[in-house]
Amino acid sequence: EVQLVESGGGLVQAGGSLRLSCAASGFSFDDYAIGWFRQAPGNEREGVSCITSSDGSTYYAASVKGRFTISSDSAKNMVYLQMNSLKPEDAAVYYCAATRGLLLLELWPITTPDDWGQGTQVSISS
Repeated sequence: EVQLVESGGGLVQAGGSLRLSCAASGFSFDDYAIGWFRQAPGNEREGVSCITSSDGSTYYAASVKGRFTISSDSAKNMVYLQMNSLKPEDAAVYYCAATRGLLLLELWPITTPDDWGQGTQVSISS
């Protein structure tokens, strides 16, 4: 059974950093693109970043390029999102999501993932 569990959210001051973790189980890790979506009150869901475990290709939303870094550890079935220089607009619930057989990385933000985690809250104080 597929399971995705996020951790690492919390409250951080603007300009600070957080590292989110996604623990994946129940499927062949390397067959999937694993990524992070976020949603804040009043905002649409946004695809933040994803990584294809098979070759390490990555995608970043323009709003987080240069500040966030996604990485994976296939041996541990873990995906990480290092978030630096956090801004108030980064506050949201962050969801880990797994997408099987992604054909074009640039289209990942508009795909419907096959599985979702429960979400972890990221709050920013000014």
